[in-house]
Amino acid sequence: MDPSNYGTYLVTQQSLSEDRSTLEIVRAAIEGGVDVVQLREKETEARFRYDLGRELREVTAEAGVDLIVNDRADVAEAIDADGVHVGQSDLPVGVARDLLGSDAVVGCSTSAVEEALEAEAAGADYLGVGAVYGTSSKDVAAEEDGIGPERIAAIADAVSIPVVGIGGITADNAGPVVEAGAAGVAVISEITAADDPRAATEALAAAVETPKDVGRGGEEE
Repeated sequence: MDPSNYGTYLVTQQSLSEDRSTLEIVRAAIEGGVDVVQLREKETEARFRYDLGRELREVTAEAGVDLIVNDRADVAEAIDADGVHVGQSDLPVGVARDLLGSDAVVGCSTSAVEEALEAEAAGADYLGVGAVYGTSSKDVAAEEDGIGPERIAAIADAVSIPVVGIGGITADNAGPVVEAGAAGVAVISEITAADDPRAATEALAAAVETPKDVGRGGEEE
């Protein structure tokens, strides 16, 4: 899938899933219309991610949903994922590209225009920009936390590759992120911790599509 179509992007974290498995959450999100799934599970061992990744690869491939692996290009290659997402302290974008090949999707986390331009120049296919509204899901430096839709707009204006907002995003506040120029939004707890992950995905997808419809000349119903 073209990353410009990454409207709803689920990042997995089983510790937030209320005792449900990541596979259950992903299946529900697929039923709700998620566009892409990132295998994160950052606190787990590589073997766990590999085994889980093989299961996720089966269900995402059947559904036509992209599967991206966080950080680990080796795991992405081993499970035949669609690509990898790297941060500023992970493998460089160019190295990930060399390892996975030209057909792989390579995403990169950024929070500033300079980082975004560097990632684009290195060959990133899309950018994960945040934390937009602040996040408690991972350690984020103060200057990178709660950067707001304004930073989304600045980065989206500076690059020609898709931008995906992440960090504290919900169905209620996704609209301004898309209006600022993001192709979509990435979430963890908004779907993973929801009582009904399928319904939460549907609500998020609707929140992302509404500003796009208005921008195309449509009207809110």
